[in-house]
Amino acid sequence: MPTALPAALSGERVEFDSVAGRLSVYVAGQGPPLLLVHSINAAASAAEVAPLHDRYRASRTVFSVDLPGYGFSERRDRAYTPRLMTDALLALRPLVRDRCGPAPIDALALSLSCEFLARAAVESPADWRTLALVSPTGFNGLAERRGAPGSTRAVPGLLSMLRGPGWGGALFRGLTRPGVIRYFLERTWGAKQIDEALWRYDVLTTRQPGAEYAPLYFLSGALFSADIHDVYTALRQPVWMSQGVRGDFTDYRGRRVVEGRPNWRFTTYPTGALPHFEVPEVFTKEYDAFLANAPAASV
Repeated sequence: MPTALPAALSGERVEFDSVAGRLSVYVAGQGPPLLLVHSINAAASAAEVAPLHDRYRASRTVFSVDLPGYGFSERRDRAYTPRLMTDALLALRPLVRDRCGPAPIDALALSLSCEFLARAAVESPADWRTLALVSPTGFNGLAERRGAPGSTRAVPGLLSMLRGPGWGGALFRGLTRPGVIRYFLERTWGAKQIDEALWRYDVLTTRQPGAEYAPLYFLSGALFSADIHDVYTALRQPVWMSQGVRGDFTDYRGRRVVEGRPNWRFTTYPTGALPHFEVPEVFTKEYDAFLANAPAASV
């Protein structure tokens, strides 16, 4: 029997049905809305935004979502695509309006989820005041990614192989052994010292029924957008992109497609890919300044 999954974050946990399936969101604090979105990997969950959730609940109404296939959100066997993840973010808007009124949302996402947040902001620009993209995907290398609208970087045939009898389950179990999860977190940090609470939660969340389905789509490339440079360059909201210099996620040469745009600003930290864990005070000071300097919300 799987170990029962505890709450990853403080506050109220809200569940509701949506076009993206059953979604779970942690809601805490009072004030203007702030949406926090975890990354996508084999062991992802809202636990990845814990330092920011705890920090900002003192001044904002914080909404920290478990994306489809992760945490307490629905994990059934279905297609996990950029469209599904983007729809999940768009589906949060009524909940945010119910709690905070019609003001547009400040939102922060990690890694691959930056692509989903950016797409949501392009499709529904009036709903989003600012975007913070932490270690965003889509900028590694120099090749421009301007595929057909909505196309993905899925490797042909790989998903079918991963979902074949015996393959996917065995691969997922191998990738989510406690020592392997620690290994990948160390590569994310670029250091041996990681956040132990996050590691423990990562282990627990991968033991839940259906935990393998979304990660198999991730491993196949089906959750990466082939048109992401068109999406990023279409953003009109203020965008803050931050990145680290250690670990596996340090190649951002492709950000040249957005450098020089007046609505984008950039910060590099002497950290791995999760600077809000390593230098929380520095990170939140920079984020506070970005939010303060953004145009006032109009409703």
